[in-house]
Amino acid sequence: MEDTPRKPGFETLAIHAGQEPEAVTGAVVVPIFQTSTFAQEAVGKHKGYEYARTGNPTRTALETCLAALEGGRWGLAFASGMAATDAVAHLLSKGDHVVITDDVYGGTYRLFTKVFARLGIELSVVDMRKPEAAKRAMRPRTKLVWIETPSNPLMKVLDIAALADIAHRGKALAVVDNTFASPYLQQPLKLGADVVLHSTTKYLGGHSDVVGGGLAGNDEELRGRIAFLQNAAGGVPGPFDAWLVLRGAKTLAVRMERHSANAQAIAEWLAENPKVTTVNYPGLATHPQHTLARRQMRAFGGMLSFELRGGEVAAKRMAARTKIFALAESLGGVESLIEIPLAMTHDSVRGTKLAPPAGLVRLSVGIETVDDLIGDLGQAIG
Repeated sequence: MEDTPRKPGFETLAIHAGQEPEAVTGAVVVPIFQTSTFAQEAVGKHKGYEYARTGNPTRTALETCLAALEGGRWGLAFASGMAATDAVAHLLSKGDHVVITDDVYGGTYRLFTKVFARLGIELSVVDMRKPEAAKRAMRPRTKLVWIETPSNPLMKVLDIAALADIAHRGKALAVVDNTFASPYLQQPLKLGADVVLHSTTKYLGGHSDVVGGGLAGNDEELRGRIAFLQNAAGGVPGPFDAWLVLRGAKTLAVRMERHSANAQAIAEWLAENPKVTTVNYPGLATHPQHTLARRQMRAFGGMLSFELRGGEVAAKRMAARTKIFALAESLGGVESLIEIPLAMTHDSVRGTKLAPPAGLVRLSVGIETVDDLIGDLGQAIG
């Protein structure tokens, strides 16, 4: 009896899924098909591509790879993480209801409250660390449960399997924003999620040189609905952007190992610093959901946040003094970044119950020498 073929490992899929040598020349790297249209042999007879908004071979390679990395049957690429979020939100109709976690990316909250609320979509914001809170928020018209874990910027960890079960019992879709973890550290589809979302700008791209988004899932009917929106609304990445994300994905596994190791060391150092009052990092045993994070994630990622004695004044002073950590929005690149969420990425939730503390500092820990990073934080804190 023949042995069952072994399924390729994550690192192998990252390098090879959707990326066979190009048929004409044998190029081992997927070409950038920089074209807007494709010649047809006859009316209605073509080689799978007609117009680049609808499909492009470089984008197909990325979508195939994204699906493989998330353990899904399909992937769809978008021009940004928000374009991907918008496509999911457009599955809703007037009168539908969404349950969303209370610590969520500011742009996601802004989209639902400033755009889709005007179109008749209702929103309930709950602390999903206790799944019962999400269960209580469900309504007959609830169509979507929006899960972000670890969350941005307070690093809350949510029980994906429990929340997906609640969503399904209410006949709603469970969508997980997996941007902070990346598919290397966490695979929500295997925990019951219907759709996984990424800002591929972040860890999948990994080099701070591209903006993109992606979705992955298993249900083919759902894929068809979202693919229709992808084409109809047109929020697609260009071939060069798709190529850049595909290039970045090849090294995702090795980068995430270093991101996680560096962030763990920095979190432990911050926790011992007398000028630091709070550290939010799932890898610390003191994190309220540390046990859940250990069960749900391969490692704990490169994102963390903390607060200093002296609050907002001390935080802004520190952020302006770092030399290796660049004061900048975004995250997930090889270089380390520092920001003040309320003043930068989360200004859209200012004045609401979702607002993070004014003095919260968020770090995107890169892959530099960790002693250099700790030294830079030390001199900046003073």
